[in-house]
Amino acid sequence: MLVFLATDLSPTLNTRINMTWIFLTVFATFMQAWRNAFQSKLGQTVKVPGVTLARFIWAGPIAALYLALLYYFEPTTIPVFNPSYWLYILAASGMQIIATGLMVKLFKMNNYAVGAGLAKSEAIVAAVLGMLFFGTSLSLLGWLGVIIGGVAVFLMSAAKGFKGLSLTTILMGLACGSAFALTSLWVREASLQLNLGFPYSAAWVLLMVISIQTMALVAYLLLTDPTTLKALWQRPGLTLLISVSSCLGSIGWFSAMSLQNVPYVKTLGQVEIFFTLLISTYWLKQKVQIKDAFGLALIAVAAVLVIWG
Repeated sequence: MLVFLATDLSPTLNTRINMTWIFLTVFATFMQAWRNAFQSKLGQTVKVPGVTLARFIWAGPIAALYLALLYYFEPTTIPVFNPSYWLYILAASGMQIIATGLMVKLFKMNNYAVGAGLAKSEAIVAAVLGMLFFGTSLSLLGWLGVIIGGVAVFLMSAAKGFKGLSLTTILMGLACGSAFALTSLWVREASLQLNLGFPYSAAWVLLMVISIQTMALVAYLLLTDPTTLKALWQRPGLTLLISVSSCLGSIGWFSAMSLQNVPYVKTLGQVEIFFTLLISTYWLKQKVQIKDAFGLALIAVAAVLVIWG
């Protein structure tokens, strides 16, 4: 598996790790773009809690298999899970559920590209919160990349110009991005609590987060809306696609964030917009405006600045 690139103890280890987080981030954006598209389709016929659960329901076994394969090919110790670890895990699990639910609501309010674009405001939020509360430091180029990427995302999110975006949509987009940013920051903190190297710490965090989210959502729907669980059962193909693409994307995100500060990962992750536009145009058959090309160019600039920074 490609994540094992970082376990090579050659003299070029640091260079390989630097390249590994970049590759993992791009891989995560590709998988996340497809997951969002599948969720957008499922959201046409299933309620928000059900679409949110579809992200996790089959991801647990995949995450468990991934962790088992890591230990099979390169055995290491079982980590000690301290109280701080569990606090970050619980916080990240709950916040990601909220973030996913807000994104599904964005899909219902606008088209897929707009919803996914507004949610990418997380890079700016992660940079600010990381600096204020998590001791994250960015270079001048890094901050410039974050700001340019944020401008590009909001430019591309305004389907009919900025006047076409309602205040409700903008606030929900910012809330969604903030929730995803907090999730990412807490995931990284949880990984740092484990005395394990890459990629084991990220794999343990992934498995725990997905397990908690699945149990919480299944219990909630069993008590409040069992018909939504039945609706997912009646759409096994789309539900499985969402879970698989989500888990693979999370492996990429969690692993990248165990190697690099969250604002850098999330700013580079804005290349997801490129995949989003392709899927929106050629698979969902939604129109994309010419101004999106300028937005893509800005995102490319932002990504380069972040990598240099």
